[in-house]
Amino acid sequence: MTWTPDRPIVSVRDVHKSFGTLEVLKGVSFDVMKGEVVCIIGPSGSGKSTLIRCINALNDIQGGSIAVEGIEVGAPDLDKLALRKKVGMVFQQYNLFPHKTAIENVMMAPTLVLKRDRAQVEAEARALIAKVRLEGKEDSYPGELSGGQQQRVAIARSLAMNPDVMLFDEVTAALDPETVKEVLVTIKDLAAEGMTCILVTHEMGFAREVADHIYFTDRGVIVEHGPPATFFAEASDPRTREFLGQIL
Repeated sequence: MTWTPDRPIVSVRDVHKSFGTLEVLKGVSFDVMKGEVVCIIGPSGSGKSTLIRCINALNDIQGGSIAVEGIEVGAPDLDKLALRKKVGMVFQQYNLFPHKTAIENVMMAPTLVLKRDRAQVEAEARALIAKVRLEGKEDSYPGELSGGQQQRVAIARSLAMNPDVMLFDEVTAALDPETVKEVLVTIKDLAAEGMTCILVTHEMGFAREVADHIYFTDRGVIVEHGPPATFFAEASDPRTREFLGQIL
């Protein structure tokens, strides 16, 4: 089925995922429209990270379906490269190659995976490094950069594949408080430009400010969801209220 902009760009339907006997996702469903920013929040172990890893086919699913722009993620003949051209992902750990400079890290996938022209890729990589506010750091190695700077290089690296959807898995969790903000500002810029973003995050102020919709997960199910204005003010489920009471 071809994807059209009036349909969800990401559609998750009754997804189940287990690791051995541990059922981590117990029938999760939600849709994300093009240009939407969705935040997934909840206690540790509630299935948040597993869920977004399933969207990128890093985890397989045992039941239900996930479609990204009409690509059926659970299909046995899934072309993972085609999927990952559409879906970028940034992890809690930056996963940069330590022996490559910032710009080399950003250029690797377009040149090696997509086999694109090196000069053109380099020009785009410089623009992406500027976009994440790291001008002048192109030739720095990861070890010479702060955690927040490394995470912004990782964001630029994901953007280099020109994805339609960006997944962020607790990307500020390993950062010092002073570098959290610079990463969140970068994501906020992307959202303002219309990038479709799905974030697992503990940053409630950021979620309140940037998200179009918030999903609260607990023990493998979506307990409650809504736009920030109603979600934070009118949470009705006691589990949601308890969670928000602990962190707000």
